[in-house]
Amino acid sequence: MKIKIINKSKHPLPNYATNASAGMDLRANLNEVIVIKPLERTLVSTGLFIEIPVGFEAQIRPRSGLALKNGVTVLNSPGTIDADYRGEIKVILVNLSNEPFAINDGERVAQMVIAQHEQAEWIKVEELLETERGAGGFGSTGKK
Repeated sequence: MKIKIINKSKHPLPNYATNASAGMDLRANLNEVIVIKPLERTLVSTGLFIEIPVGFEAQIRPRSGLALKNGVTVLNSPGTIDADYRGEIKVILVNLSNEPFAINDGERVAQMVIAQHEQAEWIKVEELLETERGAGGFGSTGKK
C-alpha cells in the first residue's frame, strides 16, 4: 500500500524494522528537550503529515521498551488518525513512573500501525441472540 506523506521533521521517514513488523516507529521532532514529570502528560510533535486512503486508519501505539523501562506510554492507546485528517501527527505521552522522563529530538516515542476498518450500519432490534456467555464481562470468563 502506498500512502502520501509530508515530512517537515529533521528525521528520516518512519520505516518497518523487519519484514514482519506491523508498526513503524515515530520520532519526536523537537526544538528543545521535553521533560515529563511523574503522572504528567504532554503532546509530542513528529513533523509528519499523511494522507490515508478511505477505509484505513493509522493507529498510534506505545513502544513496549519505553513502557517497560521508563513507565512512559501513549495515553489514548491506540490513538486513531482518520483518513480525512490532514494535520500533523502528534503523540500524547504520559509518564506513569515515579521519575521525570526526558524526551529528546529524534527519540522514538510511539509506533504507528496502518489498519483497515469498516463503518458499521446499525440495525435497531428489540432483542439480541442468546450466547453461552450472555452479559458476563469484566473477568467473568476467569483467569485461566
